[in-house]
Amino acid sequence: MGDTSSQFMRRVNSVGPRLKPSLLIGLGVAVLILIFVFTSFFIVDQTERGVITTLGKFTYVAEPGLHFKLPFGIQVCYKVKTEVVQTEQFGYRTEKPGIATQYSTREYPEESTMLTGDLNIVDVEWGIQYRIVDPKAWLFGVNDREKTIRDISQAVINLLVGDRTILGIIGPERPAIQDEAVKMMNDTFKSYGLGILVTQVRLQNIVPPKGVQDAFEDVNKAIQDMNRLINEGKESYNSEIPKAQGEAEQVVEVAQGYSTERVNRARGDVARFNSVYQEYRKAPEVTRQRLYYEMIEDVFKGDSGVQLIDKKLGNFLPLMNLGGQAAPNAPSSSAATGGTK
Repeated sequence: MGDTSSQFMRRVNSVGPRLKPSLLIGLGVAVLILIFVFTSFFIVDQTERGVITTLGKFTYVAEPGLHFKLPFGIQVCYKVKTEVVQTEQFGYRTEKPGIATQYSTREYPEESTMLTGDLNIVDVEWGIQYRIVDPKAWLFGVNDREKTIRDISQAVINLLVGDRTILGIIGPERPAIQDEAVKMMNDTFKSYGLGILVTQVRLQNIVPPKGVQDAFEDVNKAIQDMNRLINEGKESYNSEIPKAQGEAEQVVEVAQGYSTERVNRARGDVARFNSVYQEYRKAPEVTRQRLYYEMIEDVFKGDSGVQLIDKKLGNFLPLMNLGGQAAPNAPSSSAATGGTK
């Protein structure tokens, strides 16, 4: 044992004279400078915000870029991902995200099994997406942040599912549940001072218990058929109603045109009657005779082979036809005119 100690001392004595005090001081200063540099400057990424604390107390939030802080642990920077959308999944887990996402085959009934408003049991799988908007509140507001997020999310979804029937949850109520869940979660997280903003709640699979799953699938198919028929009816309505409206407008326009024509014609007849009446007042006999001739001409203008009858003799006279051709063995026009009316 004594030999070992003496050997050690000899090695120390042999090495000691080689390390000069100035060299040791220089090495110490260099180490201090390196520690100062590495503990004084930090870089905040574009997707982050830096929360600076001085002796454990919050000081300020650093924006992206190169910054300086007090060295040797006096000030500490905590980097928080504020521009990254984070997710929480309930009732399922994603093993490999991508174009063909792979999900875990394990079931999580403690998260997905819920009671509906009509006392049915349903398995609901859903996920939330959120972003950190207040890095200070995120770091110092709540102790167990992940558990708080999951507990509040489960409470909100259970509440919304419990207010609705199972058919409504499977069918038309899904968008309403998602929208209301976003609002309720954000209100609750804000009151807790968690510093996050929920951007989306997406319901994945909503299925009834395995024992009655086939019956519910039939109901779901019936609902889909009903929606399809409604859409087809709306499509037929949209194609036929405008056509009928166009035809109705066309009939109305034709009727209005006919009405305008009749009114204008009646006004023209009135104007013509008034002008004839004025002429009649000036020369009654001449006007009466002219009107008589115009009436006779208008009555016989489309006929041919018309003959004049002597009202005194009561027989047919072989006179010239009013059509312009002379009847056979007809006397002269002067003689015929003299014996007829």
